[in-house]
Amino acid sequence: MSTTVESLSERSAAEVNEEIRALWFRSGGTLSVEQRAEYQRLVLEWAAAAPQKANAA
Repeated sequence: MSTTVESLSERSAAEVNEEIRALWFRSGGTLSVEQRAEYQRLVLEWAAAAPQKANAA
């Protein structure tokens, strides 16, 4: 399974953030190896979904 940003689902950053929060809540604050892998995938998905700010320089 590819974990490139292009292959991730097209959910909003808010939806992905909610899933990240739920993962941390379920884990009690300590992630297992499997949960860490899921967290990394979710962070990549969140970053891809987050609005990009233009440079104002």
